Amino acid sequence: MARSASYRLTAALTAGIVLAGCTTQVGRIGNDDGRDACRMQLVQLDSTGNFFGEDIVRGAAVGALTGALIGGLATGRWQGALVGAAVGGAGGAAVGYYAALQRQQRDQAGVNAQIANDLQRENAEIDRTQIAFDQLFDCRLRAAEQIRQAVRDGRLNREVATQQLAELRQRANGDIALAQTINGRIGTRGAEFDSAIDAVVPGGKVGLAAVGAPPPIRVAPRRNVNVVFSPQPNSPQIARIDAREVVAVRPGPPGFAQVETASGVRGYAPADAFAAPRSALEQPAAGSDVRSLAATNLARRDTFTTSVGSAERLASSGGFELTS
Repeated sequence: MARSASYRLTAALTAGIVLAGCTTQVGRIGNDDGRDACRMQLVQLDSTGNFFGEDIVRGAAVGALTGALIGGLATGRWQGALVGAAVGGAGGAAVGYYAALQRQQRDQAGVNAQIANDLQRENAEIDRTQIAFDQLFDCRLRAAEQIRQAVRDGRLNREVATQQLAELRQRANGDIALAQTINGRIGTRGAEFDSAIDAVVPGGKVGLAAVGAPPPIRVAPRRNVNVVFSPQPNSPQIARIDAREVVAVRPGPPGFAQVETASGVRGYAPADAFAAPRSALEQPAAGSDVRSLAATNLARRDTFTTSVGSAERLASSGGFELTS
């Protein structure tokens, strides 16, 4: 009977710990009210946050679970399970990423190889999150423009349009809050990578920052050019740069440059519109070594943070106004 009780308690602990680490999708983004044209993109962004909700190495929850299983099953007593959970939780929380790798790997080469592997996976997931956020906010901006166009065409009166835009802005603010949460988790994991990078790469994070995100150059376009929110196909226009208007330009994905106008609008424009050195407009090719992967990781984190900030700016100043 006692043994059966200990197993039941262990099962309850397991379920409780697992459930405590999970958040339902409805809890994060709410129920589908059937009126959100961008719901599919919102669900996609939300799903990318699951990856970043976990620690890179086993954390306190997993440590607590392991300790509970060992303590409870070894002694056959529920007291052992609870003591094991406390010890496991404390131990798991104290384990840092780089320290854990040093214990797991036989030599420094193994540590470096594992960091490279983890960075590759991290970069791929940040890319996935970036695309999901770009597509979601593009959808919001297109919806806003459709409302404005309906007013211009006389298909919608201004009062109704203003109400619809206010609702759309509210949804966009919810998107931004979700993205900020995900970005915070990316930053938490990034801090673990930064510690490892400082330990294995000459110059560490500080030395790689300039490589991953070089300072912008100031240049004017050869012609009038539209600035769009993202490098995704059919991304909405958020600004326009006149020929000879000097803007800040950074490397972007293939075919695009990241730009910041004098008024502070940040977005993307065709790279071929600027008479600038190729190296100033194209992101360096990512290698497979720790140094290259770390530099591109820093750049990805910076780009996502910038995108979220740009969306926040648009939501608060013009992106969802009737006269935009």
